[in-house]
Amino acid sequence: MSKSKRLLDLMMTVNRKRKFTVKELAAEFGVSTRTILRDLQELGELGVPLYSEVGPHGGYQVLNERILPPIAFTEEEAVAIFFASHSLRHYNYLPFKEESLSALHKFYHYMSGDVRDRIDRMKDRIDFVIPSRQAEFPYLAILLEAATGQKVLRIDYEARGERMERAIQPIGIYASSGLWYCPAYCFLRSSIRVFRCDRMHAAVYDTSGPAPLDLRDVHLGNKDDYSHVQQGGEFEWRKDPEQGVDKRQDRKTAKNLQQVRLYVELTHEGVQACEAELWSASILHIREDGTGILEGEIPRKDLGFFTRFVIGLCNEAAVQEPPELVVGVKELLAEMLAKYS
Repeated sequence: MSKSKRLLDLMMTVNRKRKFTVKELAAEFGVSTRTILRDLQELGELGVPLYSEVGPHGGYQVLNERILPPIAFTEEEAVAIFFASHSLRHYNYLPFKEESLSALHKFYHYMSGDVRDRIDRMKDRIDFVIPSRQAEFPYLAILLEAATGQKVLRIDYEARGERMERAIQPIGIYASSGLWYCPAYCFLRSSIRVFRCDRMHAAVYDTSGPAPLDLRDVHLGNKDDYSHVQQGGEFEWRKDPEQGVDKRQDRKTAKNLQQVRLYVELTHEGVQACEAELWSASILHIREDGTGILEGEIPRKDLGFFTRFVIGLCNEAAVQEPPELVVGVKELLAEMLAKYS
């Protein structure tokens, strides 16, 4: 067996065994212990995370990071994977920031020279731009770990200018317009809410609070069945109106329980603006000519949000229902006009 093949097989073997002795490996590969020691030293220099222990029960152990087996990529696949990772560089905060940079460096370094030259030329021709934000998101990693591990977190959260502790069970995290969000089951509200990750001042595992729920079937992959509307810094994640409102939702007054019919005519430009909003998927209807409407049942308590949103569309939207929204738009426009008169 050639040395290069032995090193490759050795890397896969130690990754599988996790814990082993030099004598075991020497017997398995049919070489001397001195050869295995040299091979292990070379694997360490290549980045395999090995840890050695001395004594009668000692040996070698692979640290937590597993090494994946080599994978053969075509040139087009290699370029695509490079730019998939490269597209994340504008995010100052990622749950795996250091790891993604390390992977990108390794991937680029071991490519052939002509493929690197091609990538270098392409880097100045393609970009994935996101809005620049001053917000900080230091808890993305623990939120993602809690979501995948079905764990409960206790967070210090700020909403509507007030801070309070919440016990939550994260469902996942996602980025939108340069901000990170975390849909989670809120044990205080007994419902699923969407939290702005930059408004979390602390996040730790909560082992003495409520027991975790079985939320394996609730994940971002089925988020199209939901919509979220901003409520003063905290978002509410609720069922599509066509499927019925989640009965566990927090309802403060009977008035806020009421649903009102929304009907807003949109120009072609108005449709494009609404397509950029995640919550619009269930109520945006587009005609063949590119115009469209926002039509559906919405909670009365969300009228303030829709008032500001419609005004932001300027002449690209015309509210027809509900009457309260028409009144709200007029009043807010009058207040704005008074500031400049």
